[in-house]
Amino acid sequence: MEWLVIMKISDDIITILKNGGVGILPTDTIYGLVGLALSKKAVEKIYQLKKRGPAKPFIILIADIEDLKKFGVALDESAKNILDKFWPGPVSVILRCPKLKSGLSYLRPLNKTLAFRCPKDKRLNNLLKETGPLVAPSANPERLPPAETIKQAKEYFGDKVDFYLDAGTIKSAPSALIALQGGQIEILRQGKIKIKI
Repeated sequence: MEWLVIMKISDDIITILKNGGVGILPTDTIYGLVGLALSKKAVEKIYQLKKRGPAKPFIILIADIEDLKKFGVALDESAKNILDKFWPGPVSVILRCPKLKSGLSYLRPLNKTLAFRCPKDKRLNNLLKETGPLVAPSANPERLPPAETIKQAKEYFGDKVDFYLDAGTIKSAPSALIALQGGQIEILRQGKIKIKI
């Protein structure tokens, strides 16, 4: 398929993603290289494009907390209360997935955990409601800086992705990253917002 450069989310993007395609679009933080989290084909392609080590799972974008059930996440009230403080927003949270189906092992859970984020950006959230959860690592091969423009993203990926969604120049910190352990918050990375415990 010839790649598309478009200016807004369209039915074309939704169709491409639902069919296992991948592309570049603005997330709630920086440009992301995105594909369906529930598509092995899409996830494996993104690993190849990024030249990412197999032991490093991707952050998964979700439309709402209910999407976590698709990944075998079990939340107690304490965890739900913590997530309510940070979501929707630019905070990625590492959660245990004890009931993750074996068919989703291509997501490469680390010690039975995966990282999730529920974006506040309405346009992105509406896309997630249409497509389902998306893996969304930064738009760059490993060890190179994240693309701040579509021009830079094209230099990285050319015609190896199915679409580019242009939102101009995006200069932003990545999401903050935290882990939940027994009702406690562990800050692993400060990001677009600074987290205080």
